[in-house]
Amino acid sequence: MEEILSGRSTPHDERCAWKGFDWDVTDRLHRKGLIADPVNKAKSLVLTDEGLRRSEELFRALFTRPTP
Repeated sequence: MEEILSGRSTPHDERCAWKGFDWDVTDRLHRKGLIADPVNKAKSLVLTDEGLRRSEELFRALFTRPTP
């Protein structure tokens, strides 16, 4: 789950990530309101506003150094 949100796993179009994740994971993210409904013909997942906010928080927490 953190992989999808933090790295947005090869993001495109700012709030999309390519599909290819376990359906249970995408279903959980959808139930939590972090991504749009993953059951569609699109080849990508779309982050909601909350999902985008959370992804930015996770990215900073996991991949940046704290400012002194």
